[in-house]
Parts: sequence; structure tokens; C-alpha cells
Amino acid sequence: MRHLLSIEDLDRAGIERICERARSFADVARRDIKKVPTLRGRTVVNLFYESSTRTSSSFELAAKRLSADLVSIKSAGSSVDKGESLQDTVATLTALGPDAIVIRAPHAGAAQLITGWTDAAVINAGDGKHEHPTQALLDVHTLLEHLGRLDGKRIWIVGDVLHSRVARSCIRAFGLMGAEVTVAGPPTLIPRGIEELGCAVSYTLDDIGEADVVYGLRMQRERMNGSFVPSLREYAIHYQLNSRRLNPRQLVMHPGPVNRGIEISPETMDGPSSLITSQVASGLVVRMAVLYEVLAGGERPRSGRGDASSGATSPASIGEPA
Repeated sequence: MRHLLSIEDLDRAGIERICERARSFADVARRDIKKVPTLRGRTVVNLFYESSTRTSSSFELAAKRLSADLVSIKSAGSSVDKGESLQDTVATLTALGPDAIVIRAPHAGAAQLITGWTDAAVINAGDGKHEHPTQALLDVHTLLEHLGRLDGKRIWIVGDVLHSRVARSCIRAFGLMGAEVTVAGPPTLIPRGIEELGCAVSYTLDDIGEADVVYGLRMQRERMNGSFVPSLREYAIHYQLNSRRLNPRQLVMHPGPVNRGIEISPETMDGPSSLITSQVASGLVVRMAVLYEVLAGGERPRSGRGDASSGATSPASIGEPA
């Protein structure tokens, strides 16, 4: 795999391969020495144009655990503040010889765009309202660890689907793994034609009891230019995930950050059925697996460098401490 821009870059076998690799890295994480030499000599650049805690920190830690050299750049405090364009920023970074660029940007298609400006592998860490493939992969990994398989499982994705790149990636990923996906929320927050991605649509939570997994989405007020709901209080009355609507057997997920008391109640978020902290833990090992996949999982050429200097470690040595 040269880049990871969308879940569409993967088939079911590809998702399963990444999740299996993530399991091997989870074993490494339980050791006293958590660092492995897998990407020693490789350079990873984290280029984040939007605020992030979970994605940014897990990619940073993933690169370090794999012994890669890491450069983290956020738009605030960089030349972006001085008006530098994305293309010029990528050109500057490419001149430094990175092997991978992890990018989060507010504009859909930004990750795809920069593949034409750099020889580095590009990993989409979220582009506007388009996709967030590594979030979907870590969600699949989390569910596989708890359920074993997703075939025939019913997953409801509830909330602000319209503005959610997570929803678009998860619908595709869960569907590839055999799950039946339903998106639910106010009509104003369900995009027209979303069924084409392979999901059903509900405008109420009347039938949410049929779900095996309920996935809450954040109300993305920063992306809303109008009044999509009368008020957040009104939204919570009709769509909040809470103990009155859910039963103890249903697993609860959320990509974070969470607006406590709006899309999900505190007791549900912190309850025994919640997988939210498990998702965060999965983020680290899945992003380690993705970095491995694009940089060491195949015969990826490295411009201007011979095989002897590639720095990539063979799969057999993944578990060896650095």
C-alpha cells in the first residue's frame, strides 16, 4: 500500500491484515521496553492544520515506538501563519526527505492533493468532511477485539452524520467487515444520498434497541454555518445516548472529543458497555500498523537511496527491542 487516503484503498483482507499487525504491536506495548527498530532510519512528518489530541498524539507515539525520526508541525506557529500555501509547505518538507507525511486538513481532498507534490507516503488523518480512515480502522480493531467478528452485527451511527468524516469512513469499513450499518439523526444532519455508501437511514431512535453497537458522533458546531437543530438541549432530548435508550448488552463507541451531556450522557460514557477508552488504546497500535504498512509492508521505492540504507526492518524482527 503506497498511501492511505480512504477506506476505499483497502479491501476486507487489507483491513484484517492491519488489525492483525496491530495485535502484534499490542503485545509489544505490554513489554517493559516498548520500542522496536521496525522503522529505524525512516522519517515521519505529522502535518496538522486542525486541532487534535487523540490522532496527533497517537501518530507521534506510534512513530516513536517504531524508532522513526519524527517531525511534528502544527499550523499555529509555523509558516502557515505567514501565509504559506499547503503546496509550498509540502515542497519545503519534501526537500527534507521524509518517508511519510501524516496530514490533517480542513479541506476535503487535501491528502489526495499532496500525493502529487511529494514522493513520500501520505496518510490521511482527516480531511474536512471527507474521510478519517485510521479512525475507522481503530474502530474495527476495537470491535474485533470485543466481538471476534463483525459479520451480521448491527451497528447504529447516531448524530451529526452530515459533518462527520468519521461516519463516512466507518460506514465503509464496517460494511466491508460484514456489519449492517444504520445512520440515525435529525433529517438536517443526514446527508442526502448517504445510503449509496451501503447503510440504512433512520430519523428516530425508536428501533435502536436492535443494535449490537451504538456509535455516537460529536455535534461539530465548528463546521456548522446555520441552525441544523433548534438547540443542543433539543437535540439531547431526542438523540442523546443514555441508559433510558440503551440496554447493558449494547456496546457504546464515540470517536471523541465528547460533548458530555449532549450526544452521550456521562453515565453511559463511563459505563461498563463503553469502549471509548479502548478506542483510544487501539489508536496507537493501529497507527503503528498503518505506518508499518505504508513504509515497510511492501517493496516501496525510496527516492535517491539504495536498499542498504532503507532502514526498514523485516516483519520477523518487529518484536525485537530497539
